[in-house]
Amino acid sequence: MDFSDEQLQRYARHIVLPEVGGIGQEMLLSGKVLVIGAGGLGAPLLMYLAAAGVGTLGVVDDDVVDLSNLQRQVIHATSDIGSPKVKSAATTVAGVNPEVKFQPHHVRLTSENVYELIEGYDIIADGSDNFETRFLVNDACHFAGKTLVSGAILRFEGQVATFKSHIGGDYPCYRCLYREPPPAGMVPSCSEGGVLGALAGTIGSMQATEVLKEIMGIGNSLSGNLMLYDALETEFRKISLKRDRNCPLCGNHPTISDLSIHTAA
Repeated sequence: MDFSDEQLQRYARHIVLPEVGGIGQEMLLSGKVLVIGAGGLGAPLLMYLAAAGVGTLGVVDDDVVDLSNLQRQVIHATSDIGSPKVKSAATTVAGVNPEVKFQPHHVRLTSENVYELIEGYDIIADGSDNFETRFLVNDACHFAGKTLVSGAILRFEGQVATFKSHIGGDYPCYRCLYREPPPAGMVPSCSEGGVLGALAGTIGSMQATEVLKEIMGIGNSLSGNLMLYDALETEFRKISLKRDRNCPLCGNHPTISDLSIHTAA
C-alpha cells in the first residue's frame, strides 16, 4: 500500500525498524484486535494498539466509569464518571489516532454472545478481572481458532501469556495453566485485595507488545511461556508452559467439546 505523508510521519519510528518496516506497518493497519475489558489492562492495551496503527480495535465492557477506576484505568478521565467505559475509551482512542476504526461493544460477555463478538477479529487480548470470563474467553478462542494474549494483575504482581492451542502441536491453552476456576472467594478481586495502579500499565503494555508481535509475526512468540512480574522485587520470571496432555480442552482426550459448561451471566 502507499502511505500518506501523515502516515509516514505518524509511524516513522516503526517504519525505520528493520523488523517492522513498511510491510510490518501495513500488517498493523490491516490488523483486527478485540480487547476484553476497558479497565486497568484494557486501558494501556487500547491506547498503545491505537498509537501503533492497528486498523480495527474492538472492546467489550458493560461497565461505567467510577471514581475508583481512575487510579489505574488511564483511558478514562474524571469527566467520564458515570459514562460507559466503551464510550470513554472511544473518545480517547480517537484522540490518539483518528485513523483507527473503533468498535465499542457495551455488553457483558457471555457464552451466548462470545462467538459473535470475537468472530470478526484476528487476535483477542483479555484484560478481564474475573476467572469466569478468562476461562470463557480461552475456551471460545480455542474453538474459534483465535490467538489469545492474556494478562492478569493483583496487588503488586502480574502475568502475561499468549495461547495458540487451536494450532495443535505442543501449544498450551489457559486450562493447561489453570485447570478450572478457583472456588469463589479463594482469590480476591482487585477491589478486595488492591492493586498498584502503575502495575496495570506495565502488564497492559506488555500485552500490547505481544499483540503487535503476533500481528506482524516478528520475534519469538510468548506462546508456550508464562511471564511473571513482581513489582516489589523488580523481578521478571519467564516460565516454560507446555500443553497438558490431560487438559480437558486441548489434551489428547478432551472432555470439553463446546461452551455448554459456561452459563450465561
